[in-house]
Amino acid sequence: MKKLKTSSKDMVAAARAKIEEIETADLIKMVGDENVVIIDIRDIRERQRSGYIPGSFHAPRGMIEFWVDPDSPYFKDVFAQDKKYVFHCASGWRSALTVATLNEMGFEASHLKEGFSTWAEKGGPVETDKS
Repeated sequence: MKKLKTSSKDMVAAARAKIEEIETADLIKMVGDENVVIIDIRDIRERQRSGYIPGSFHAPRGMIEFWVDPDSPYFKDVFAQDKKYVFHCASGWRSALTVATLNEMGFEASHLKEGFSTWAEKGGPVETDKS
């Protein structure tokens, strides 16, 4: 097996060193705050399987850079607001890399440090789609 120059673990550690990380308890207090936009970058199947933070906006990881860029044909208006943006994934790895990239682009954002994996057990509200 070929050895990588940089591991994904190292990339996540480097990203976390330069971004704002929000603790679960702090984001729980922000749910429902009209000045905060929570962005869920997990796969749609993850949201369906384990639920999601009420009011969160789903933005698939593969489209984030295009959805936040006003010059992109894929730009989404949700990213044009003057609000605090908090991204999350399941464990905090994908969202750390995402937020580091967005900050480099000039889009200010932070991420949920532990991700959604401990959200419910720490008292975070969870919504599900009833099918």
